[in-house]
Amino acid sequence: MFVKNQNVPTNSSRRNFVSNSSRRVETSRIIKVASTPTPAVGKPAAKLRAPRPKFVPNFKSAPSGSGLKICPLGGQEEVGRNCTVFEYDNDIIILDMGMQFADEDMPGIDYIVPNVASLRGKEKNIRGVIFSHGHLDHIGAAPILLEQLGNPPIIGRKLTLAMIKHRQEDYKRGTTKNLKTIVIDSIDQKISLGKFQISFFKVEHSIIDAVGVIIQTPHGTVIHPGDWMIEGDPMEGGVVGYEELAKLPSPRILMLESLGVAYSKERIPIKTSQGNLEKLISEAPGRVIIGTFASQLERVTSLLAYSEKIGKKVILDGYGMKMNVKIAQELGYIPAHKHTLIPVEEISKYPENKIVVICTGAQGESNAVFSRIVNGNHRYINIKKSDVVIFSSSVIPGNERSVQKVKDQIYRLSDHVIHSSIMDVHSGGHANVDDIKTILKQIKPDYFLPVYANHYMLVEAKKLALREGFREDQVFVLDNGNIIKFQKGRQPTVLKEKANTDYVMVDGLGIGDVSEIVLRDRRMMADDGMIVIIATIDAKTGAIIGNPDLISRGFVHMKENRDLIEKTRMKVKQIVKDKNPTSAADDDYIKNKIRNEIGQFLFNSTKRRPMVLPVVIKV
Repeated sequence: MFVKNQNVPTNSSRRNFVSNSSRRVETSRIIKVASTPTPAVGKPAAKLRAPRPKFVPNFKSAPSGSGLKICPLGGQEEVGRNCTVFEYDNDIIILDMGMQFADEDMPGIDYIVPNVASLRGKEKNIRGVIFSHGHLDHIGAAPILLEQLGNPPIIGRKLTLAMIKHRQEDYKRGTTKNLKTIVIDSIDQKISLGKFQISFFKVEHSIIDAVGVIIQTPHGTVIHPGDWMIEGDPMEGGVVGYEELAKLPSPRILMLESLGVAYSKERIPIKTSQGNLEKLISEAPGRVIIGTFASQLERVTSLLAYSEKIGKKVILDGYGMKMNVKIAQELGYIPAHKHTLIPVEEISKYPENKIVVICTGAQGESNAVFSRIVNGNHRYINIKKSDVVIFSSSVIPGNERSVQKVKDQIYRLSDHVIHSSIMDVHSGGHANVDDIKTILKQIKPDYFLPVYANHYMLVEAKKLALREGFREDQVFVLDNGNIIKFQKGRQPTVLKEKANTDYVMVDGLGIGDVSEIVLRDRRMMADDGMIVIIATIDAKTGAIIGNPDLISRGFVHMKENRDLIEKTRMKVKQIVKDKNPTSAADDDYIKNKIRNEIGQFLFNSTKRRPMVLPVVIKV
């Protein structure tokens, strides 16, 4: 059980778990928490070695009015923006703070973050934020949201916290010192966050240091694997199973990422994709250029080791790729490979059949390395016919067109293009339908909440659970902002109240200052362009002076549409013509009249609705 012991000696050789001074974090290793800075990446403090008493939550009887509330702020209606709030009495914990990439109909938006307006005024009740792993849809919003919530303690494994730290520095240099971290040193570590008892379990995913999370309260035990899969033939160790989780106290509430519920095909084993990549590298007639995700560190690790084994040089290119590998090297997850890794500037110093390039941008992003290589805009690399070009990644939904364009271009440049449609060169990190069936049978939850997917996937996951023998009242499909309450001895209920989960859009340095109205204007300009009308009028009489000036952008080419432009000028003059020259000009009235009547005139003439921007200059 958890033991309070303030007399345990501390010294500099022990790892300091960071919390703010007003909170106490207890672990099964009987640790007194101090408010100390986050250790520098690559220089972790020495591990604290102390007895590990058996973890037995010591819950007092729950007050009759208390309960466990679960509220997803994102991740229930989209892929990304994963963030879930757990509230028990006056204690709050949060799992993940992910970002969502902007849709095609959001011009100018960089990404979207969860809306934490519902937590305003409760910042002091937040006992900690747990991060399941280091993918951007789980940590991408952390620098923004942690700052907004007063920098509560963050909990995660070493690589995950290091990636958050690096992202924090990118967001605001010098603010990493504000982070208060609790490092999960081992999978069997237990911690207490207020009244919440937290433990962890191993999961398979496509990034190092991914963990599943167990949240225990008197009202229920939440089991959340984060992102996960079941690797039937792992590269190392045995198959990860979840039977032990069935022994956790009831009611067990399984919150399961269900992204692959509609994927019925057998998942490509890692050994298969890795074997194919190694074969391609060893037999390549020229250079090998591999496009993959920056977070695929296990794949990069294996490719580095194999390239070193057969005497090839490796170039890593792409900011995210190089930074993630650097962090992993500093933490000891990836060897230095001093004689294998070379900078891209030295690519011409080695024979082409001795070069392997691993880079980011296989999703067709215009400024990413892979796209710049394909488009001939890379400073050091141009694709040749002898190059073997490999797409070692799945296509993120919404990027299909961009990826297809890149593929078509590469096929014009290289005779050796490899992608998943013709060879198994990528293993996904998400479970398929059989994996979901397996984990449901192994854990045997009392309640099932499908999460982290589009709404239709969550509904399909519910249907799957019902086919597997679950009752209707055991499965809940929540929307973003829904609050479900669990109380000991009672049926869970979805409350009528709902948290605000409106989009908070990030545009450059602006956070949340782009509204739907602004997006609507941007879409209008993107669809039909804009026309600026500049009218000069007499300030005293309101009479128009000279001809109005017109500027067209994205609407019509003015030289090729002189007749329309002249008719528009005449229409403006008619609109502005003062019927009462004895009164002063009313700017707003004139602007609104130009906007409305010229807009209708142009639609009647062209069947398009450009944005009309009137500018009135009074002289």
